[in-house]
Amino acid sequence: MPAFFYLLTASLLFHLSSDSPTNTFRRTESPGDSATNQELFRQLDAFQASPSLQFGTVALSVRRVRDGQELIGYNARRSLPSASTLKLITTATALSVLGPGYTYTTFLEYDGTIKDSVLSGNLYIRGTGDPSLGSGRFPGYDDLPTLLKKWSVAIRGAGIRQVQGSVVGDASLYNDLTTPDTWPFGDLGNYYGASLSALNIHENLYRVFFKPAQSIGAAAGVARLEPAVPYVSFRNTVTTDAANTGDQVTIYGTPFQNQQWLTGKVPAGTEFAVKGALPDPAYFAAYALQQQLIRDNVTLPNTPLSVGGGLPSSVNQTGKRVLLAQYKSPALAELVRETNFQSINLYAEALLRTTALRLRKSVPSTDSSLQILNTFWKSKGVNLDGFRIRDGSGLSAVGALTADNMTGILSAIGRDSAFSTFYSTIPVVGQTGTVRSLARGTPAAGNIRAKSGSIEGVRAYAGYFTAADGEQMSFCVLVNKFTPGRNRAITTELEKLFVTLVRIKGQ
Repeated sequence: MPAFFYLLTASLLFHLSSDSPTNTFRRTESPGDSATNQELFRQLDAFQASPSLQFGTVALSVRRVRDGQELIGYNARRSLPSASTLKLITTATALSVLGPGYTYTTFLEYDGTIKDSVLSGNLYIRGTGDPSLGSGRFPGYDDLPTLLKKWSVAIRGAGIRQVQGSVVGDASLYNDLTTPDTWPFGDLGNYYGASLSALNIHENLYRVFFKPAQSIGAAAGVARLEPAVPYVSFRNTVTTDAANTGDQVTIYGTPFQNQQWLTGKVPAGTEFAVKGALPDPAYFAAYALQQQLIRDNVTLPNTPLSVGGGLPSSVNQTGKRVLLAQYKSPALAELVRETNFQSINLYAEALLRTTALRLRKSVPSTDSSLQILNTFWKSKGVNLDGFRIRDGSGLSAVGALTADNMTGILSAIGRDSAFSTFYSTIPVVGQTGTVRSLARGTPAAGNIRAKSGSIEGVRAYAGYFTAADGEQMSFCVLVNKFTPGRNRAITTELEKLFVTLVRIKGQ
């Protein structure tokens, strides 16, 4: 057989093969606006063949929302890392299951007896998973200092001036090590790798303020921490870099360990702040309340304690607890909006666990929560072949899904009663959130709502757009293992895709 025939056959298989695991491309297209569809495929082919993706993959799925019909598919069933676009699935599930008006409640309690201003027992801050407690992110809700003062007022209002027991951060609702075991070690000490607790507080973060040196290469000292966490110790090797070079610091730490390592560089100039992860948020909550009570002249001879997160309990509880105060979170719709607009990993992990607990009363781990999420969407008729997520936020280095999985879920939630709320929580390309600078001045700006995702070697976007004929569409584009240093080129190609996407027709 002539050699050219083999080449022709190989080329056809390369472009038109079925969904077998070994194929390079998988294409589907609608019978509608074929000229625009073919232009989109040409762009994808050129993108895939470019130096930016010579070792990587681009995948795209476009699906009609009203009936879930996939209209465009390109590598759409390749299982690839989703990065933070996964938050759309987590938040969609939470809104569907819990409802937009759901709120968390955190309880301030005591046990024992109060006599002559002395509490013969413990004080408890009992969490139910609220990721926003004391964050100060939401107008009209308490930041950390205000919250602590209110709790102190409630305690003193009960006549307590001395506590013979301990202040306890109660995170026992989750009794496992809640940090996903596939999160990269280098992320865990940084704010975006903050571990989930049943008692989250101040978004489980603190800020390290560095004092840069006068000369480049010299050591940068630690000026202070906000809020104060004096029980945490640091090995600091951070040095000073040129002005305006930005944050190059990595904080190495692990859950429940109070020794952390500061490495990297900070820019020359004034003080420079970097956010780190609290090792045990429940302990910090107890510690911070105890410090506030001491400032308010309440005597507490014992050290604070925490329970939960897999830690053995050392608390001597003396009888039934009595409620002193309770604190309500913002409504779930507001929490979801911040999760998607600001891409907060902690919020996504909290919503995953809370949703799973609503669907099944006993959920012992993150893995079991993910199994419940899978079951939920399968019950809605979504194809989850290739769905291999490992957390609720997309920070996992090994979690993956297909573009087809994503648009299947986005289309399914499009037919849910919570959809209008969910849709409003997704940033608008060229206008808001993490996509506000993308595709500005193009027809895509203002017409696409998308959640962005970015981890090493991965760029992803997923959400909705309105097709040229007015049909609402869901989409997902995943770019995996792109060539290092090609970020600008990747952005340019994605913006071109967005402009073509809004020209297709959904009929």
